[in-house]
Amino acid sequence: MSLILEIIGIIILLNTIAAIVTVFRQPRNIAATWAWFLVLVFIPVIGFFIYAFFGRRLPKNRMLLLSGSTKKQVSALIKRQKRQLGKVTPEENTNYQILNRAQGMIEMFMNTATAPLLGNNKVDVYTNGNDFIKQLFADIENAQSSIHIEFYTFYADKIGTQTLNLLTQKAKEGVDVRVIYDAWGSMGTNEKFFRPLIEAGGKAYPFLHNRFNLIDMRVNFRDHHKIVTIDGEYGYIGGMNIGDQYMGWKKKFGNWYDCMMRVHGLGVQGLQSRFILDWNATAPNDKIDPNEKDAIKKYYPEIHTDGNAAMQIVASDPISSMEQIKMGYIKLIGMAHHSIKIMTPYLIPDESVLDALKIAVKSGVRVEIMTPSMPDHAFVYRATQYYTEQLTKLGIKVYAYNNGFLHAKTMVIDDELVSIGSANLDYRSFELNFECNAFVYDKDLANRMEAIYEAAIAESTLQTQQIFANESWWLNFKQHFSRLLSPLL
Repeated sequence: MSLILEIIGIIILLNTIAAIVTVFRQPRNIAATWAWFLVLVFIPVIGFFIYAFFGRRLPKNRMLLLSGSTKKQVSALIKRQKRQLGKVTPEENTNYQILNRAQGMIEMFMNTATAPLLGNNKVDVYTNGNDFIKQLFADIENAQSSIHIEFYTFYADKIGTQTLNLLTQKAKEGVDVRVIYDAWGSMGTNEKFFRPLIEAGGKAYPFLHNRFNLIDMRVNFRDHHKIVTIDGEYGYIGGMNIGDQYMGWKKKFGNWYDCMMRVHGLGVQGLQSRFILDWNATAPNDKIDPNEKDAIKKYYPEIHTDGNAAMQIVASDPISSMEQIKMGYIKLIGMAHHSIKIMTPYLIPDESVLDALKIAVKSGVRVEIMTPSMPDHAFVYRATQYYTEQLTKLGIKVYAYNNGFLHAKTMVIDDELVSIGSANLDYRSFELNFECNAFVYDKDLANRMEAIYEAAIAESTLQTQQIFANESWWLNFKQHFSRLLSPLL
């Protein structure tokens, strides 16, 4: 018996040492570090298999591929724009007051995300899949030179097949069609599905694909982008993907409420640059040189619109420690004077975002957050419920959307500033995923987003302390337990 206890003791000791070496040898968020340490210590041996899938960092060779290089033109543009910050005139942009007030935020993105301010954009917003797909298909059908598509989810289902058929037809017409999809997010979709497109002259790759997928088992570091550019003139960014559930065709979710923004103007150049960077890392043998003359003419044409929205396209990823989009969210929250309206399917803020929300609501700002009333991921949903209760105690109004699943990732500040993109209000979007958001400085869009939010409130339930008081002890336990896993979710 004593021998068995000694063996168990040795195993526990070795497991603990291995856990320390494994978790602490690479820099990461301290909360995630301790969460992984607890998993490895309290789930001996099996915990390391879990870590192999969810905890390992991105390899250095992949990080180098994705680091990219900034075009000289962009650097020169940013340098010129910095000299004009805070000095925009009414003649230059009717949103001049917003731009001048936001000069600190604009410069922050220039410094941390190499994101120039891109003006003269006409923008439209879609909150359901049918309207989005109808317009997207129309733009694809009218494409003359290039179609670039990058989605976390591109399912091989009904709408996925319809999209593939249309892309294949455009490839046959000689249009440059390129598709990037995330292998994990598009589970079940593979090269065989895209074969008709490839045979027609188009190209499709899984993001940072690895021939030896059984060896590269990482589940984290997903390409969560939802980006489309067409002829370098029209673009899309937001929360929608390609799949039947986003059309509201899946019984499990019913109506799917989301937000996708269509851009016609210079903002498309920011989306195009992000796509090209991801493409060159994913398909290194078929790179696009954005500095080459023909590429500039083809992918960055002159665009003339009567739009007035100015925006910055901001990407964040696990390569940089800056967490650019999270910094943008914190900056937006800090800039609010009277109102903050947020939509997010996953409400799992870290301490810095929590503090920003606390400061805002205690400063007299009306803070409202909308989340789903149904889960798509059990642990994430319970953690969201936990933080919902904590935020309501502070005086923040949290609504649960009842008419289907809410998947939009939006923020509206003071009817002036808007963020629309792929990043959720959670650790995964802040630290692990490749995300992309548009930060828009435009009163007209802010007013439209305000109206969209108010309409959604009519289909939502305000969460109150009475609701939480009536919850069972078992539900409370699941919420608190899920909260402990927040840095890993």
